[in-house]
Amino acid sequence: MQNKSYVYILTNRHRTVLYIGVTSDLKRRVHEHRKRSVSNFTKKYNVKYLVYYETFEEVVGAIQREKVLKGKTMKKKEALINKLNPVWRDLSSDFL
Repeated sequence: MQNKSYVYILTNRHRTVLYIGVTSDLKRRVHEHRKRSVSNFTKKYNVKYLVYYETFEEVVGAIQREKVLKGKTMKKKEALINKLNPVWRDLSSDFL
């Protein structure tokens, strides 16, 4: 049995930067970003607020979706977040 995989979007306090990633453990990965232990990009821009995520049964689907999201413009990424999380609430509070 395979674990679920996630594609996720993090932002900073001012919502000026978006970081897109893939993980099999969203809770752990968000925690790592908050501890600033994983990505130089997220350290530099203080990206730690989970504003969007999707769940996949297979990691391949999550990786494909990540590539699609990374290819979108900032405006399209913001529209996607606004559609599902219009107040840009930090979703990590749901499971951390």
